[in-house]
Amino acid sequence: MTLTTRTPSALAAALRDIQAPVRPDLEAVGQELWRIVSADVPLVQNVQEHLMGMKGKLFRPTLLLLSSSVEGESPRRAVTFAAIIELIHLATLVHDDAVDHSVLRRGMPTLNALFSHQVSVIMGDYLYLRALRELVTIGDLEAMRAITFASNEMTLGEIRQLAQYDALSFSERDYETLIRAKTAALFMAACDVGAQCGAPQHREALSRFGERLGMAFQVADDLLDYTEQQEMTGKPSGLDLKEHKVTLPLIAALREMPASARARVDALFASAEPEEEAIAEVVTIVREHGGLEYARRRADQYSREAEEALADLPEGPSKSSLLDAIGYVVERRW
Repeated sequence: MTLTTRTPSALAAALRDIQAPVRPDLEAVGQELWRIVSADVPLVQNVQEHLMGMKGKLFRPTLLLLSSSVEGESPRRAVTFAAIIELIHLATLVHDDAVDHSVLRRGMPTLNALFSHQVSVIMGDYLYLRALRELVTIGDLEAMRAITFASNEMTLGEIRQLAQYDALSFSERDYETLIRAKTAALFMAACDVGAQCGAPQHREALSRFGERLGMAFQVADDLLDYTEQQEMTGKPSGLDLKEHKVTLPLIAALREMPASARARVDALFASAEPEEEAIAEVVTIVREHGGLEYARRRADQYSREAEEALADLPEGPSKSSLLDAIGYVVERRW
């Protein structure tokens, strides 16, 4: 697998193809989401309607359902677990928006913008607790263990990131630990629980696949901040740099850049609100000193490891879609 550029419409078509083997179950996931979060409280109902409109491409539920069906038809309970995984993901997005005081998510107003910061925090908690309540109702201890472990890892990842006082001392090992917790843990849980439902003998392989896929996903996502062109300016957004977040492209470039370039990076991170010109300059520095190329190679490596994890799975539509998901992850545009 290699990082390439495909149009948004091509990627949307690719995702539809990936989801084709589990399309009916994915449609049922949406219904399960409504059932699990429903409450006879007007504010909850209003927030719920907005969140259901915000839900994304259901990629993590797709991975769970595909994992559960590698040996045949996915069992019914996999749909409920897929909805729970999506609820956990939605809860993290709501909490992220609350922490960052974001006003937009996927082009839509966040709960912060529509309601309040307090509502956003409480609704994130509500989504987590509804997911946990459903797990208790099901009573599958092993699935509960996998999902709660992932939730704990994601929370610890956020804490570690907040506790990083000297951002530019963030190492590649630190970065890997962070993205394994914040992103890969839920991918791994999705594939693990899917395997528990329908392919328990392939649980180790699918868990490994999910973790490696999640790592590739996050590296590719971090690359977009340096490469994705904004519609109005034609320049990369540089949002991570603006928020003083250190990701793999910058980590790799810091190892190669001379003192004069490092001084420009230091100046940006010393500024409470960096200017667009300073951000653009650092983006160029990272590109010129190999940061993007290094991150692409690491994403490719994670992708190859994800592909290798699937080697012994039985051939069929689900395995093919899981393999295609690797290319989708590293080629996507959000």
